[in-house]
Amino acid sequence: MDMHVAVIQFPGSNCDQDAYHAFASVLKTPAKLVWHKDKTLGDARAVIVPGGFSFGDYLRCGAIARFSPAMQAVKEFAANGGKVMGICNGFQILCESGLLPGALIRNNCLEFRCQEQWLKVEDSTAHFNKETLGQRVNIPIAHGEGNYRIDEAGLAELEKNKQILFRYEENPNGSLCDIAGIRNKAGNVFGMMPHPERAVEPFHPSQHGVALLKAFLAE
Repeated sequence: MDMHVAVIQFPGSNCDQDAYHAFASVLKTPAKLVWHKDKTLGDARAVIVPGGFSFGDYLRCGAIARFSPAMQAVKEFAANGGKVMGICNGFQILCESGLLPGALIRNNCLEFRCQEQWLKVEDSTAHFNKETLGQRVNIPIAHGEGNYRIDEAGLAELEKNKQILFRYEENPNGSLCDIAGIRNKAGNVFGMMPHPERAVEPFHPSQHGVALLKAFLAE
């Protein structure tokens, strides 16, 4: 079986097809949709937990989705060093699952924000850095609960270990220290509120998502 990017599907997902298109059609990388009740990921080389909505978000974003069988498989995959990226609601699910530190709460403006957003690139890993991605990237956002929070000790850890991937140039949601994306300490689990899969086509606000997704897949 060919190695593929597994895109997890939850009831209510609306960005799973966008993520699938970004990998399968734009990056020409085999991709497979995995239903949230599936207990295995197949022969996955990487996993995307996409944006949109997941069932149970009315309780707290990602609070119920984290118990799905597919997420148990994702946790095992990550524990074995597999690459995982959560986008928007997927970022929320990864935080709820304990795969990433911190939490996402309601935007401080109390509004849903859907707009282009310039991000400052932090030098975090061998592939997520200014040399690979440039000093800044233009990636759209679409969320109502993207306000990243973490306690003082957790923030100190993120800064010390260079776990912050991106910061907003103009903070749209009140996130602590303008944080737009982070990684785990091991460097194989990534989360971000902006949508790189919506920045891959000529008709999108930018095509900066292409380099970002390539950086995620890079060995």
